Amino acid sequence: MAKTYVAGLLSALASASLGVEQAYCDGPFNFSPFSSSSTSPAASGASQAAATAPDSAGKKSQLPAPQPPPEPPRVRNDNPRTTAAGFDPEALERGAKALREISSSSQAKKVFELMKKQEETRQTELSTRVAEFKALQAQAETEKQRVVYDEQKKLAQQQAQIKSQMARYEDELARKRMQAENEHQRARNQELVKMQEESSMRQEAARRATEEQIQAQRRQTEREKAEIERETIRVRAMAEAEGRAHEAKLAEDVNRRMLVEQANAEREKWVAAINTTFDHIGGGLRAILTDQNKLVVVVGGVTALAAGIYTTREGARVIWSYIDRILGQPSLIRESSRGKYPWSGFLSRIKSPLSRSADKGSTSQNVRGFGDVILHPSLQKRIQQLASATANTKSHQAPFRNMLFYGPPGTGKTMAARELARKSGLDYALMTGGDVAPLGSQAVTKIHQLFDWAKKSKRGLLLFIDEADAFLCERNKTYMSEAQRSALNALLFRTGDQSKDIVLALATNRPGDLDSAVADRIDEVLEFPLPGEDERFKMLKLYLNKYIAQAGERKPGLFSHLFRKQQQKIEIKGLTDDILREAAAKTEGFSGREIAKLMASVQAAVYGSENCVLDPTLFREVVDYKVAEHQQRRKLAGEGGENA
Repeated sequence: MAKTYVAGLLSALASASLGVEQAYCDGPFNFSPFSSSSTSPAASGASQAAATAPDSAGKKSQLPAPQPPPEPPRVRNDNPRTTAAGFDPEALERGAKALREISSSSQAKKVFELMKKQEETRQTELSTRVAEFKALQAQAETEKQRVVYDEQKKLAQQQAQIKSQMARYEDELARKRMQAENEHQRARNQELVKMQEESSMRQEAARRATEEQIQAQRRQTEREKAEIERETIRVRAMAEAEGRAHEAKLAEDVNRRMLVEQANAEREKWVAAINTTFDHIGGGLRAILTDQNKLVVVVGGVTALAAGIYTTREGARVIWSYIDRILGQPSLIRESSRGKYPWSGFLSRIKSPLSRSADKGSTSQNVRGFGDVILHPSLQKRIQQLASATANTKSHQAPFRNMLFYGPPGTGKTMAARELARKSGLDYALMTGGDVAPLGSQAVTKIHQLFDWAKKSKRGLLLFIDEADAFLCERNKTYMSEAQRSALNALLFRTGDQSKDIVLALATNRPGDLDSAVADRIDEVLEFPLPGEDERFKMLKLYLNKYIAQAGERKPGLFSHLFRKQQQKIEIKGLTDDILREAAAKTEGFSGREIAKLMASVQAAVYGSENCVLDPTLFREVVDYKVAEHQQRRKLAGEGGENA
């Protein structure tokens, strides 16, 4: 009760001090704004009883508190009367009255203590609320920091992602820039190669022009020399003619009379013969033209003769084509020791025993022992062993062994096959793999004809297929046509078993491209490497003798001196073996074919000189030029492979 009372009092004081127009008190004490300052004794007693009630309650009194009489309901004035200044003095009066009541009450000290405790409680609640507010504020700050941290983390991730994208973009740009630079460099290299080729072509054109100029000057010199010789001959002939004319002048009359008589006699004889001939011809023509039967017979005879000649010629052509197809050499064969027809090698078969005996006698005297083929000693020994084994195999009717020759171009594979066949006593036939592809669907028929023709050789035949990878390549490759695949299958069918009639020798620069079934048919594999320095020295001596020393020698023949111009003899001065060994050392990497071309170039250079003399200076000049050309060719081939 006192608590409620104090609350109402404080409310009234606050309303009075702040000048509030209305003042309310929720509780048992309702201060009427219209009450007077004096109170009745009953009200005073009730107030005292109410004031003493807490004390008695605090003393745990068992007596019930007296209940005040019910007051009549008061009408609440929501619009109290105020002064003109807006101040309500009644609220202040009520507060003063309540304060006087509290002061006059015996519980005033407790009331003020209670008020003090309420104030402390309110302050504690306020401090608690402040602490809660600060805690909420701290939590909000923490949440804010967490949100800021999350935002910063997301921002850092986005920045890292942007940086990675930028790095990838820069890498892509760098890669594209490098590709562009590579393309530019490749284009530049191609332009350089093109410029080098054009330069080499210009140099070659200049060299040809120089050679042509030299040849023209040489021809001009020869023409001038021939003109001088003709002039000399003419002067000599004129002098001799003048002498003969002086001698003939003495017997001119006699000779004239004799010539006139002889001319008259000859003229009369020829006139008589001509007249007689024309008389006979004219009589025959008159007889034919006047007699219709004779005219028909003559016309029919001429027509029959023409028809007979035409029929005979066409029939002979048809019969010959049939004979050529049956007995002739297959079209795939480029070269063969056998004749084109069975009767073609009749004379060679007669001479073969003598030639074989001569070969046996010359083999012991020949240092190389293998004709003009110069190979590495180990390879040469191996081929000689194969030749002896092949010859013994044929004599004992044993099956032959197939061979594969591989190596760079121009290393003597074809020549070795030819000499191998000659040393083993076999016939040989040479074909190239590039001739099979153009045949198309006819390739299978031609291959079967080739093997049928090869089986007819009584001595046995070595079939050498050059550039074998042209149609014997791997069958899995997509660019191989159906005709080529059929041709390969036909060859595999004919070589499936060991043969006693045919030795198959394949030559290729790329053995890895051969079909696995073809490789399975091979019994002996021989590698033909580039010649070493000793082999190159021997080749230089061989081709020096062939192209230089023997140049100008006329081959034996009945009419060779009538239909062929005498070739000029080349004079060799100071060309020793040391110079040839020096050239052999310079020509590192040359094949046998390149060395032959080198000596042919030396021969051309000698013929282009004035005096047709080969000296060390000219020889070294040509060798240096060909070595530089070889290196340039290898360089261009290497650059082409890198670009590819």
